[in-house]
Amino acid sequence: MIKTDTILGVEVKVLKSFPDDRGFFREVFRYNESLFEDGKFGQWSHSKMCEGVVKAWHYHHKQTDWWYVPIGLLKVVLIDNREESPTFRNRLEFFLGESDSAQIKAQTAAVRIPPGVLHGARVLTPEAHLFYITSETYDPDDEGRIPFNDPEIGYNWGENPIVSQRDTEAHTPPYTRQLIS
Repeated sequence: MIKTDTILGVEVKVLKSFPDDRGFFREVFRYNESLFEDGKFGQWSHSKMCEGVVKAWHYHHKQTDWWYVPIGLLKVVLIDNREESPTFRNRLEFFLGESDSAQIKAQTAAVRIPPGVLHGARVLTPEAHLFYITSETYDPDDEGRIPFNDPEIGYNWGENPIVSQRDTEAHTPPYTRQLIS
């Protein structure tokens, strides 16, 4: 497990594959890992996305996310949006998934995204699959959003991003955000 001090509470777990002539085996998560220190499992979801899709900026007040990309390649960007955090406003950028490019060092990894951390991604391959576990079952009210092109954040997602209408609108969860303990 790699704990990053770039953003407090974000953890990256480098995954090990066991290949043979039939393919490979890769263990992704165990319930008793430090990634699951919250001790909660709410839902496991799968999102298939096409090249150029940008999903940003999302955050939660109650929910922790755990991401894994088994097929394709995502550029992932996390920003600490928790004012009480010693890493407030820090940004972390990395690639999750598979890459054949010498210029892109992708990680076969899983990442833990705590409440209050903005997260976004852009699909860099013809398609990508994001498997994610959440600590809570889906609650649309807890799906906080800041527009993907928010000028205050000032992040450039590249040319011609494909976004949903929801990713152009702001939404603040009505709940009190889980604070850093």
